[in-house]
Amino acid sequence: MPHQVSGCAGIDVVLNDCHGIGRGKTIRRHELDALYLSGRPIPASMFGQDVACDDVDGTGLVLHDGGGDKRCWPIPGTLGVLPHAKRGQVLVGMFEADGSPFSADPRQALVRQVETAKALGFSPMGAFELEFYLVDNERDAQGRYQPARYALTGRHSLNRNTMSVDELDEMAPFFEMIYAGAEHLDIPLESVISEYAVGQYELTIRYRDLLRAADDLVIAKRLVRSAARRFGMEACFMAKPFSQEAGSGMHLHLSLEDAEGNNRYADTAKGQLSALMLQSIGGVRQTIGDTLLVLAPFLNSWRRFASVLYSPASDTWGVENRTVTIRMPNTSVKARHFEHRVAGVSLSGGGRHPGRGAQGH
Repeated sequence: MPHQVSGCAGIDVVLNDCHGIGRGKTIRRHELDALYLSGRPIPASMFGQDVACDDVDGTGLVLHDGGGDKRCWPIPGTLGVLPHAKRGQVLVGMFEADGSPFSADPRQALVRQVETAKALGFSPMGAFELEFYLVDNERDAQGRYQPARYALTGRHSLNRNTMSVDELDEMAPFFEMIYAGAEHLDIPLESVISEYAVGQYELTIRYRDLLRAADDLVIAKRLVRSAARRFGMEACFMAKPFSQEAGSGMHLHLSLEDAEGNNRYADTAKGQLSALMLQSIGGVRQTIGDTLLVLAPFLNSWRRFASVLYSPASDTWGVENRTVTIRMPNTSVKARHFEHRVAGVSLSGGGRHPGRGAQGH
């Protein structure tokens, strides 16, 4: 087994459910070989639960076969270590006894789409922007949730400091822990900014093949949550935790490459926009209503749409326009792509949050 987990007593085996929440178990170091050799059993009924872990009988997954397990196997390239926790982790996928993918595993849905694109000669590429709040574990004198104290100075800020580098400096120990963890986990985290609300931040992840980009996002969210606990705060991934503050989005940048690695969305030699990219945008616009069932799965997801300035829910598109659903950044012609801006950050993972119905700081 890779040497990077040799010093870890435990390894978290993480299977993401239909709500993006990591489920699984922590195994001891000596059990890791067996995970790679014969997999690990996990109940398939896990995919038949709602976000509060209540069974949903209508899924057909709740004890319909006696509650039997399915076999889970490690996802290549996801074994790593959380250095601050001194514990390893690996993502797994669920499969049937004959080795075929289990249909209810949401990652397998993306695998099928990627395979369909590759059969047509395209390789989907992507990168995510991850927005979240950092909330103090202690409430204020009125019992309300409040922004986390700065990791460096211990003070609170009640002011919006959008894109303030001084605010990032006061949070530097926290983000240094995250970047250290990302290096161990092979997650290409890039820039960090203070966002449009008090206590809100954004991390970006480097562009690469879409399936690995999705795994990157899952691992990055778990890393952020784990690091936050070490500083007495909670990373909140609700789409709209505070009614008077900005929501948190999960913007996805997308393009298609050919077999030679060329960007098929690049402008033509005559300087025109790629017909393939415009067709892709048209397809997204045509299906945007149906996809909201996935992109906005919770009641809280729809609260984010109440302020449409930066969280559109329509079929609009435009160039360098953050008020539309599909934004085409003004990049170089070779790096041309579009940004899908609808999904809230809660789509890709749960975790604790300020509570049901939290309405303000």
